[in-house]
Formats: sequence, structure tokens, C-alpha cells
Amino acid sequence: MLLKLGILLLMMMLVYLTLFNLSSQYILVKKITRKNFNSALIDLRHQVREADFVSVDLEMTGVTTAPWRESLVFDRFDILYLKIKDSVENFAVVQFGICPFCWDASKDSFIAHPYTFYIFPRKELQFDAPAYEFLCQTASMEFLAKYQFDFNACIREGVSYLSRAQEATALSRLNSSNQDDESSNEGWRLKEGGDAELVSFADILFTERMKERISQWRNSLLSNTKGVQSEENSNDLNAKFQTVFFKMRPSIRLDGFTSRQHRLIQQVIRKHFKDLAYVRTVDDKYLKQKLVVYTDSDEDRRLLMKEVKTELCKGAELKVNAAVGFRHVVDLLSSEGKLVVGHNCFLDIAHIYNKFIGPLPSTVEEFATLVHKEFPFIIDTKYLLKADNVIKNLMKRNSTSLSSAFLYLCPQLASIRSSPFLAVQSCVKVEVQVDDMSSSDWNSGAKHEAGYDAIMTGCVFAQVCSHLGVDFKSSPSEGLIQNEKLQKYLNYVYISGRDGAIIDLGTGKEFPEPFDLYDRLRQRNKVVFQNIVVLWGFHSNFKPKDMKECLTKVFGLGSVTSVYYLDETAAFVQFSKEKFVSDFLTVKESLEKANDVISVVHPLAKLLEGGKTRAAPYEAYKEICSSSASQILFAEQAETVNRRQKIREVEFKHKSGSEESCDEMQSTSRHHLPFEELIDVCSTGSQ
Repeated sequence: MLLKLGILLLMMMLVYLTLFNLSSQYILVKKITRKNFNSALIDLRHQVREADFVSVDLEMTGVTTAPWRESLVFDRFDILYLKIKDSVENFAVVQFGICPFCWDASKDSFIAHPYTFYIFPRKELQFDAPAYEFLCQTASMEFLAKYQFDFNACIREGVSYLSRAQEATALSRLNSSNQDDESSNEGWRLKEGGDAELVSFADILFTERMKERISQWRNSLLSNTKGVQSEENSNDLNAKFQTVFFKMRPSIRLDGFTSRQHRLIQQVIRKHFKDLAYVRTVDDKYLKQKLVVYTDSDEDRRLLMKEVKTELCKGAELKVNAAVGFRHVVDLLSSEGKLVVGHNCFLDIAHIYNKFIGPLPSTVEEFATLVHKEFPFIIDTKYLLKADNVIKNLMKRNSTSLSSAFLYLCPQLASIRSSPFLAVQSCVKVEVQVDDMSSSDWNSGAKHEAGYDAIMTGCVFAQVCSHLGVDFKSSPSEGLIQNEKLQKYLNYVYISGRDGAIIDLGTGKEFPEPFDLYDRLRQRNKVVFQNIVVLWGFHSNFKPKDMKECLTKVFGLGSVTSVYYLDETAAFVQFSKEKFVSDFLTVKESLEKANDVISVVHPLAKLLEGGKTRAAPYEAYKEICSSSASQILFAEQAETVNRRQKIREVEFKHKSGSEESCDEMQSTSRHHLPFEELIDVCSTGSQ
């Protein structure tokens, strides 16, 4: 009996511990949508200003538009950026996680405030601009769904936004519209400065009726009598002529008229009523309204128009400011100049700049300059985990993925209480602070929710700082950015998801990994970009060993160091010498021109079979990657870019009317634009 009771108690304890561990693995993360955005922004402003650092994480609708756009070992530093640029310009951000961390000396702990913002690029301003479009990658959407992403909350309640560039464009357009309205108010927007044409009997009849109706209304004002209404005025017309006061002046509110009828009313006012003004303005709900306003003098009319113009401009600014939405959060991060922490965050940074600041520039150097201006202090925790010997020894062979680093470095926070990871003893305390707002605003965060990943990133950063000897107790808000132990890690970010290229955001230059992994990768593959030819359009059953065999028969054993397929339609061929690149292109040109018995039995005949095989130097690959075209197969992408380039040539010939000018242009562009070389090489080989 006692044995059974003991077993029962043991089982109850195990269940309790299991439930405790499971429940404590969740961290409360505040969910932000349109409904609570404004109140959350007020809290966030205070928390960011007090923060010692702010961690961020983003969730997107996709990563790559085609398999060949993934980061490859044969991708040069500048091409990796072009691939990320393509990803950022095609996919949307749907969640933005942000978590300010503030050191509380009284608790000897960091206080964290994690937020998950659902954002959605909704069209808030109704001017002549298309609705936003973006791509969704199936794998990414399935990944989000797997981790219970709330698509309804995102699409229906996500916070919209305008980038700074979009805001400037919107203000320009709305101000231009307001100027048009001001012109309309003065009656200037008539065809060629004159009267609107009365193109039908209906126009003539309408004009005369308006003249009579407005005259009756005006006369009634001047005689201080009730408005006289003729029998022909229908109830419908009276409904459209509603007498109101506008800025303490008697007015008629014009409702229910067509744009053509408004144009005719403007003409009637301008020609026949010098003391009346046609006014376009907006009401408190930003809805446009049109009025005929009585003014008792020219000065009164001038003052009216000035007031209307001022209100229109103010209303436009308020409307655009409301549409800025989530961008206020990014502006807050930028203006406060806080240390921003992310994990493998180059893609996140590129999305932040593109979505909330402006279009991405064409070069990685320019991008780094622009980003550094907005966010001068960035730390990539993935780089931090791999760049210091102390941390490398601590991590040993553990993965540097965010979830793995969090489990290993933050076992108390991750609540893995009976795990061997407890060998990591010095765990910096982090307390998640929950406010008194409605519980519906809080979620039990889970992995791959942006706010949860943001707090994991911040926790990992805090633990690494502790192991590096950073003392949070001695003025961390002043010391973290200037701390000499962190200085050598500032602004070094992995530029791609894989290990390899690192960018110094302070200079825009490629930075070799301190542990030389990237150098070892390149040494192992002996990547020499000037020795590479890009091939596409060959038969799909043509294998790498077949390609290498064909080429070595022509150029000798050891002439080809590697063959690397981008996809089933294209490959990189790296020769052992740069000279072989031009030799290959020359031989290809000769064989394609000859089309004789020798070309048929030549070792390259199998590679060139079908007449669709194209080849170009490595620089052409950069031009193909920089194109906005988005073809799934590389061969189709290259041909699309090729066709577009030829179209530009045809347009130039048409404009110049001179073959000589076109030849001159082609000669010059070959020197400056490597892809022009590709156009010729595709069909004729090397120049």
C-alpha cells in the first residue's frame, strides 16, 4: 500500500514538474495591432529612451524568389547584396518584434518589454497610386502557419505604414492636389483658362437653372428674407442646395452633383457672381466637400481663400501622418541612437530600410553608408557568438542558430531545469515586465514569433556580454556602445544566411571572419571570380562530370578546377587560369559560326548541342542578378535580361536615327556595363 502511495506521489510530482516546465517555457509578449497601436507607442517611446539596448526580429512572407537567388559559395560579396535586395523588394514584412532591455540595479536584472507588432502594407491614402503588391513563398507561409501565425490579425488588424520616401511623395501629391483645389476655388481650372464648353442642351439647361437658383439664394441673403423657391425647383435640387455656415459665412453645400456639373457651377459663379466663391475643402473626417460661400468684400474673399488653403495643407499633413503608422517605431529607434541587436540580421536591416525609410541603393557600399547614418550601432549576435574565442570555447560545437544559443546560454530563462546545459552557470537575470493592460493584449510567446525571437536575441546578447566581462552595473546605458569589450563587434554583420561574407556597416567593405572559415571555404573551393564562366541553356541531362570532360578534352587536364550548378539550367565553370575564359568563348564563337563537319565532331559539340547554350564572363552574372526580372530558372532569367537589353538598343537606334550613334553607344557601354558584353558573347563569343 505504501509502495503504491509512493509511486502515486512520485507520478504527481513528475506531472507537476512537467507542467511547470512547459508553462514556464512561454514568455508573455505583447501583441500590437491597429486597435492598441497608439497606446503601445506611448509606452514604447518611454521604454526605448530608458533602454540600454533594443533587440529586434522580423518575420517575412518569403526569402528567395528563385533557387538560384539563394546565397551560393560562388557568389561574390556585391552579388550577395543584390540577391538580398531582390528578396527585400519582393517580399513583405508581416511581424516586427522589438524588445527594449533596461538594467535595473535594484533587482540586479534586466527588465525586458517584448512586443510583437502585426504590420500590413495597407493602402491608407486614396491618391493615384497602385495598391501594394508582394510575393508569398509557399515554404515561408507554411513555416509561419506551423508556428501559429495569426494571418487574420495581420491582414485585418495589422498596422499599416509609409516609408519616409512614400511619405514625401504623398505630401507632394496631396499638396499638389490642394493647389489644384485652390485653383478650383478661384475658378481657374477651366479648359485652357476659359469657359467650360456647353456641349449639350442639358449643359445649357443646367447652367441656366444654377444661375437662377444661386441668384435666388444670394438675393434672399441680401434682402434678409427667406429664400425664394420657384415651382420648378424639385425636392431633389433643394436637397443638393443645403444652406450652412462656413467660417461664419452663409454658404450653400453642394451635394450629389457630378464632376461635370461642379465644373459648370464654377463657371456660373466666376462669370455672374463676384461676391460668391466656389470652395473645395475637407470636413473633420477628411471627406471632401464643395460649397458656394458668400463674401462681403474682395478682402474677405482673399482671407477666405487663405484660410481654406491653410486648412487643406494642415489636413493633408494630418492624414499623411496618420498613414505613417508603424514607421513611427522605426523613427524612434533611429532618433534615439540606441544599440540595436539582431541575430543574423542583415536581411532584417535591409527590410527595415526598404519598408520604412526608402528604396535600397544599387551597391552594398552605398547601402552601408545609408544604414549607418540611421542606425550607427548594430550588433549581430551570430557574429558575436563565433568571433570571440571565449564564446567559441563556451559554445563548443553547438549550433549558432538563435534557438540553440538561447537554450545553451540561457537555460534558466528557457526553463530546461534538468538539462546538461546547466553547465553554463553565470546566467544574467532577465525579468519580463507586464503592464496592467487587458490580458487580451498579451500572448504566450513561442519560437518564431517576432517578439519572442526578439527577447531571445536580447537574452543571448546579455549572456554573451557577461561572458566577455561586460559589467552591467557600471552605467550600462553609457557604457555598452563605448565599452571596449564590444567595440570590435560593432557593425559587423553576416551578409547572408550561411557562414561566410561579413559586412562592416561602418565602411561598406567585406570583412574576413576572424576564425577564417570563409577563407577556408574559398580556399577549399579555390574560388577565383575572374576565372569563372557562366553557362546556361544546355541540355537538362548534361551532368557536371560531362561538362568537365568536354572542357578538359579541349583545354587539357587540370584546366577546369570546378563545375557548380546554379540550377538544372545553368552552371559556373571555374578554369585554372583566367586565359581559359577568353579561349573558351573564342572557341565557342568559332564553332557556332562554322557549323561544319569539324564543329560536329568537336569535343564541345555535345555541350553546344541544340544551339541554345549561352556563355558569359562572371560580370554578366552580376548584371543578371541586379535585374528586377524574377524568373524561376536561371536560363529564363538570363534570356529575359538579354531581351530587355536588346530592346534598349532598339530604342536608342530609333531615337538617334543613326547606326553610327548606336555603334558608339554599344562600344562605350561594353566598357562600363559588363552585361553588354554578354549580349554579344551569348551568340558570338568573346570580343
